Amino acid sequence: MDDRDGVIWLDGSWVEWREAKVHVLTHTLHYGLGVFEGTRAYHAEKGTAIFKMHEHTDRLFRSAHIMNMPMPFTKNEINQAQRDAVAKNIWTLPIFALCVFLAPKAWASGRII
Repeated sequence: MDDRDGVIWLDGSWVEWREAKVHVLTHTLHYGLGVFEGTRAYHAEKGTAIFKMHEHTDRLFRSAHIMNMPMPFTKNEINQAQRDAVAKNIWTLPIFALCVFLAPKAWASGRII
């Protein structure tokens, strides 16, 4: 999965897919403290449509609140990153891809422990 074209939004910056790395000592890797969401984007008549994006982002933020994890970005920033991820990566997808899976994640760093 690490050898492909495209970009990933990581810590607020666009990073080439092959260069997106998380340190081995990241708290979440060892203790599992993190939140995630699974969102799909579909091909539609007027372009790509992200299914229930706002609802999924709200749920991501509720999960972070429950876990007492501060979110470093606003909901609007997360939503824009999802739109941008589709736009920036659409040409790297197989021509037959009618559906795209987006997986916004947030994880704990040692600072909040």
